[in-house]
Amino acid sequence: MSETTPPAPVVLDIWCDLQCPDCHQALTDVHALRARYGDRLDVRLRHFPLERHKHAYAAAQAAEEAYAQGVGWPYAEALLARTADLARAGESVLLDVARELGLDAEEFDTALIDGRHLLIVDADQAEGKAIGVTGTPTYVIGDERLDGGKSQEGLRARIEEIADRLVAARG
Repeated sequence: MSETTPPAPVVLDIWCDLQCPDCHQALTDVHALRARYGDRLDVRLRHFPLERHKHAYAAAQAAEEAYAQGVGWPYAEALLARTADLARAGESVLLDVARELGLDAEEFDTALIDGRHLLIVDADQAEGKAIGVTGTPTYVIGDERLDGGKSQEGLRARIEEIADRLVAARG
């Protein structure tokens, strides 16, 4: 009996600013999509720090350090839950969240100083601009860009419609 390889998951990119309260609200949809599709949907965080959020660029670098330490999504979600703290208290929140998750906060601090994750953040932002991302959250699934920067109303239903079609096409 031969084993069959499961089809590759459908990719959902979420262009996000980790200091954006709207991105925090979008997590409800992300959780629902993960529950519905499981491993048939690969949800990927893409960085799009907005200029109006003073600490968003550093937050994106910190999230990349969290990925390097093996807990990118949990870190991003914990940080999004503290967007008001980040706006008020600044970048010390990035290290606080790392400590709370049991990560190496000293390595986070070093990563923010040495800029080891700058290229990833810059590449995400440049790609986002190239495909027309102007606000956050913005979703890309299949070849469709769905802008949640102005309103998230109806976006999950639209994502599900596209995901259903793409998942069915993959078998």
